[in-house]
Amino acid sequence: MNRMTTDIGDHAFLSDCHTAALVGADGAVVWMCAPAFDGPAFLAGLLDPERGGRWTMEVADARPAERSYLDDSLVLESVWRGEDTEVAVLDLLALRRNGKGADLFREGLLLRMVECRSGAAAVRSRLSVRPDFGRGSPAWEQRGEHLAETSSGLLLSGGPALRVGEDGDVEWRAELSAGEHALMCLDYLHGERAVGEEEGRALLEETLAAWRAWAGRSDYRGVGAEHVDRSLLVLRGLLHEETGALISAPTTSLPEWPGGERNWDYRYVWHRDAPLVVLTFMRLGHIEEAEQYLRFLLSACGEPRGWIQPVQTVRGTPPPKEEELTHLSGHLGSRPVRVGNDAHGQHQLDVYGHILDAALYYHQVTGRLSEEDFARLVSVATVAADVWREPDEGIWEVRGERRHWTNSKVYAWVCLDRAIRLARLTGREDEVPEERWAAERDAIRAEVLRRGYDPETGSFIRYYGSSRVDGSLLRLPLLGFLEGDDPRVLGTLARVDEELGEAGFLVHRYDPAETDDGLESPEGAFLLCSYDMVSALALAGREEEARRRFEELCGRAGPLGLQAEEMASDGSMLGNFPQSFTHLALIEAAMNLEYANNTDALHAWADRRGPGTGEGEGERSADHEQ
Repeated sequence: MNRMTTDIGDHAFLSDCHTAALVGADGAVVWMCAPAFDGPAFLAGLLDPERGGRWTMEVADARPAERSYLDDSLVLESVWRGEDTEVAVLDLLALRRNGKGADLFREGLLLRMVECRSGAAAVRSRLSVRPDFGRGSPAWEQRGEHLAETSSGLLLSGGPALRVGEDGDVEWRAELSAGEHALMCLDYLHGERAVGEEEGRALLEETLAAWRAWAGRSDYRGVGAEHVDRSLLVLRGLLHEETGALISAPTTSLPEWPGGERNWDYRYVWHRDAPLVVLTFMRLGHIEEAEQYLRFLLSACGEPRGWIQPVQTVRGTPPPKEEELTHLSGHLGSRPVRVGNDAHGQHQLDVYGHILDAALYYHQVTGRLSEEDFARLVSVATVAADVWREPDEGIWEVRGERRHWTNSKVYAWVCLDRAIRLARLTGREDEVPEERWAAERDAIRAEVLRRGYDPETGSFIRYYGSSRVDGSLLRLPLLGFLEGDDPRVLGTLARVDEELGEAGFLVHRYDPAETDDGLESPEGAFLLCSYDMVSALALAGREEEARRRFEELCGRAGPLGLQAEEMASDGSMLGNFPQSFTHLALIEAAMNLEYANNTDALHAWADRRGPGTGEGEGERSADHEQ
């Protein structure tokens, strides 16, 4: 296909581990919600340049020339150059450390710092706040040299250069010579903190130091180390500091196809990410984050019930009911624009397997599950044993009829397999119905091999009775259901690539034209599945092909190393951005390339740890131990 005009992948990502901002290549902040990731956006130009609101930056007779993150941080440096001028703009959501530790705490401040490095610069900035996704109008009032926006509780500091225009927008101008600095600061949390230049420099240094201290706990130097390091920082930026919940993405309604209707609110927590979140953070030296996330996950289990909600807010509550914002035009005219997500009401059988997979390997490394934790997990396994024969909506959350998805059944097998292993690991075999769990586990496996596999094509199928495949089948060897070089796995990889592959490195999750998923529009290739193909090929012994695909995928992330949910064949990013499961799958693929075998490297790493050994508990693991 031809090059799209979409600019999703051209944005930079800022985070203070409570909320996020996106900055365009032109220097404009075009997305930010407050007071948290899933709060109402007061800058939503990403979804409507006219009505959404944006915070622009301009340097007279100069243009943005390059952008990068400073060190191992989410502090963005944008360099503007003209014939005789060079100006650097630093954008950051300020945070600090907890004493001498590496925990990250927000300041509630978005800082924009301008430095003239050579020549002279005339700098102009315009802040167009549009409260509540553009449904409100700004109401600024003067407070000394500062401006307060009364409807959203914002406070903007920037000195006497701040002016409110007749249209309600704020304008700021500065004339700078070489070596001079200027600062604007937006207090989005308390609406009362004004920051001057000296304090601004201190906040910058503390933010950089906090990110460096956190990133310094990982020492991975294997395949794709640069991409792994950046992905880990992105994941930390998407991890809510107070609750430990990892959101899927900081945005809503970025289209999976320009002009299409596949536009969803991803500012919530999906339990399908659980095992990779726990394994990734533990493997890369961040046991505390893995534990905090697992605590959040276990809180969703509660008392025995018929199903577990597959998606929650960072506070552990159901997401708001879906609502269409009809006043916004949508990114590239892609409508509807949605907030809220109704997927929390779906039954997704795979959730049970994700929870037990995460819990088993967490305990295998740390030995820290309590009796209460174990009781919750027994409840989850019991429900899975009861309901696995029922159809569900599946991992892709189709909004058509429920089906017997092969991937869902495999994850039910994972749930009971891990539950049995966990009971034995903790010496609690006599406290659980192990015999029944084993019988149900074996029944699931037998059914999947009988009804989920097509011997005529030599591959697994997407759901019972289907003749097609889908990208979720690539995880079969990664879960230990079959070994990576099993002929049935190899046949599945070949069919997935033939039917769903594109451009030699991309994989679609399924063919929308052949799937009644409740929607009509096409979509891009799914990056999670594209990286899962890399991992599956590595486990199949096809390392050269796997490495080529990995390099192709990483090479299209751009200089900032950020990746979305989906991608077009020309490398254009599609869907919400940046996407946590894409970065998780990237790390998993890198590990499988570095430690190629016929079993998943992350699971194998945890298998070699024993509870209470201390290995991995905040300590760095030498690469040769793999």
